[in-house]
Amino acid sequence: MSQNKTQKTKASVAQFLNAVEDKQQRADSKALDKMMKAVVGRKGAMWGESIVGFGDIELKYASGRELEWFKIGYSPRKGKMSLYLWSTSPKLDKLLDKLGKHKRSKGCLYINKLADVDVDVLQKILELCAKD
Repeated sequence: MSQNKTQKTKASVAQFLNAVEDKQQRADSKALDKMMKAVVGRKGAMWGESIVGFGDIELKYASGRELEWFKIGYSPRKGKMSLYLWSTSPKLDKLLDKLGKHKRSKGCLYINKLADVDVDVLQKILELCAKD
């Protein structure tokens, strides 16, 4: 299995969250942490210096490349929250249509703050991605 640049660490998630400078982003990060922990059924771990991931998995790409990663995760970034979510379910697009203000790339969902989205819909998205 090849080494991924971003590795799981033993750093403290709580210390990381408490060090988030922006008050709103710190509160949103703690809320996301609680939501993801409840969905996956265990606490998150630090991946690299700024990503909190939940649920260890082994990703296998069509190219044959394999790496250790997490099912769902998040990272407070400057001016936005990055949520790391993967799902092949056709239900995902329907849920994203109801989510509220967000941007999306292949494996990430970007929101400015939790108040911009429907948290109940986000909960359903997290549940869908965690079981995929």
